[in-house]
Amino acid sequence: MQLTGLHVYPVKSMYRLNPETAAVHPWGLAGDRRWMLADPTGRFVSQRENAALGQIRVGLLPDGALALTAPDGSRIEVAAPSAPAGDPIAEVEVWGTRFRAVEAAKEAHLWIAEHLGDYRLVHLDDPRVRPVDPEYGAPGDTVSMADGFPLLLTTTASLDRLNELIAAEEPDGRAPLPMERFRPNVVVGGSAPWAEDGWRRIRIGALTFRVVKPCGRCVITTTDQETGERRGPEPLRTLARHHKLLRKAAFGQNLIPERPAGLDGDLLGTLRVGDDVEVLEDGAHWTADGR
Repeated sequence: MQLTGLHVYPVKSMYRLNPETAAVHPWGLAGDRRWMLADPTGRFVSQRENAALGQIRVGLLPDGALALTAPDGSRIEVAAPSAPAGDPIAEVEVWGTRFRAVEAAKEAHLWIAEHLGDYRLVHLDDPRVRPVDPEYGAPGDTVSMADGFPLLLTTTASLDRLNELIAAEEPDGRAPLPMERFRPNVVVGGSAPWAEDGWRRIRIGALTFRVVKPCGRCVITTTDQETGERRGPEPLRTLARHHKLLRKAAFGQNLIPERPAGLDGDLLGTLRVGDDVEVLEDGAHWTADGR
């Protein structure tokens, strides 16, 4: 098996970057979901509520600034704020977990309001402040502003099988779903369909990862990531019929990176497209009937 794709989402629920290499930190890939939009209560905003988020193109500049480009060509560069620099602190929330982030400059909020709505752009300057769900993580495991875990893995074989199932139920010439609908960080080729559901620990290149939880899917998977249009009930309908894990329509597995022995600092290593992927332990504790 090989690593066939890497994807980084600098702003939660906005457009992706597709690097050939990516540094890995305990909380995820470098630059992944360190920014997000929050509503006036501090709760995160995603494509679930506003599909237009996915149409904002994103860039990371060498000085650490964020570049945002709207579909109309309007562009803004936003310096990364930080608490030590005296920038405003915001208490924000992702799926019930509240933590501290830092607000971007007022000009960024005005740009966001013009293109998306009444939201604040916030930055996670300290990625150690948000713990992983203790039911699945170990003490000290942290995550960026991703939904719940540092990385999400999908496989090309499972996507092929899912598209076969959809085509069997709807033989109307529907184009196969692209992997971008599922917004993974790492994509693996060369496995059997759904093989990842049985993995417990894997190695990608020189780095090892715990496979901790299936990814229950939501309406974002029905959203065309290139146009922002909702495209009907697929893949949720077919996943609900054919592939439920932990009682949810599931696709992909969440990963937590392991710290190499004797390593100091937070740079764990680097992933490269083409890296070999090896299963070190298998035998997951969830089953296909949803238990």
